[in-house]
Amino acid sequence: MLSSFSPLTLLQPARIHFGPGCATPAVTALARHGHRRVFLLTSPSVRAHAEFLAATLRAENVTVEIATGVPPEPTTACCEILRAAARTFAPDLILAVGGGSVLDIAKLLAALHDRPEPVASFYGVGLLTGRRTALACVPTTAGTGSEVSPNALLFDEASVAKKAAISPALVPDTAIIDPQLMLSLPPALTATTGIDALTHCLEAYANKAAHPIVDLYALNGVRLIAAHLPRAVRDGHDLEARSAVALGSLYGGLCLGPVNTAAVHALAYPLGGEFHLAHGLSIALMLPHVVRYNLPAAPARYADLARALGVTGTGTDSALATQGADRLAALCAECGIRPGLAHQGIPADAIARLAAEGMKVTRLLKNNPRELTLADAETIFRQAF
Repeated sequence: MLSSFSPLTLLQPARIHFGPGCATPAVTALARHGHRRVFLLTSPSVRAHAEFLAATLRAENVTVEIATGVPPEPTTACCEILRAAARTFAPDLILAVGGGSVLDIAKLLAALHDRPEPVASFYGVGLLTGRRTALACVPTTAGTGSEVSPNALLFDEASVAKKAAISPALVPDTAIIDPQLMLSLPPALTATTGIDALTHCLEAYANKAAHPIVDLYALNGVRLIAAHLPRAVRDGHDLEARSAVALGSLYGGLCLGPVNTAAVHALAYPLGGEFHLAHGLSIALMLPHVVRYNLPAAPARYADLARALGVTGTGTDSALATQGADRLAALCAECGIRPGLAHQGIPADAIARLAAEGMKVTRLLKNNPRELTLADAETIFRQAF
């Protein structure tokens, strides 16, 4: 972890709207900014929200086409199909209303619908330059932070692995975070997406590339989510809890561009890739075990995180850090997430395969505070089993 003020570049949307009820005026402002053709990407579960925002745009004489068809774990093929639809419509604005999968594909559509190269050509860091179509993202979950990040992830069928396109061109122009749109999110999804958001913050703080600017987002994100996620799971209409978790998720998204995540995410990706577990669930299953592995490398940082998680009392950094790892496991359980890969139908003979795939995610493993070997990864998967 860095101890000095090293150079850092923050890539964020030009406009970030946050707060209950902000979606309608923010979308109206998009229309009045001059956008006349809007390709609105959404999912069936939040179609009602999308239809309402589409009606808001149509009232401003905007032509809107609504598209669905994004699976929970989006694929390269799915993105190509939707890209063809967007190309035919020829939008001047791509508007995403949905969870992280919808937002990730929308970001790629905005950047690529008017380009000939296949989506797979842009997997990597900095391979995509420029974007000619405006982009606005309205998350309906408090989880991925995709609405403010330069990242888009897809499951690539050719390589049978999750792939990331990372570029400043994928940072939306406008992010609209309205907790009222999250009130109907089911408890299980509230829990797993919330743990994903918390993990963005946690891994950005305990990270070889940690930075004082991002530390502010990271610690406050952990505090907000840890204190309010169980309430949001118990009562989805608790607007105060929803708002706090949404703000924590926004902070986590702001951590992704300049610092990004580490081994929790790297080892979770193969669970989604091979076994199609939802991303947030994969994160929750691996989180306490990776943190316990990392504790010896950064006890002071993990002690700070433990306090942010609500651990009280005195003691050495190592003791507090250990209590923090225990608190993470308890928080997952409090939110109804059952631990154990076996409970998700993962066979024991997949451990070596999962560890090998996780070790390929070097862009994240290089951030991890403790070096990870293949044998270490296998041990962590066995502990998570």
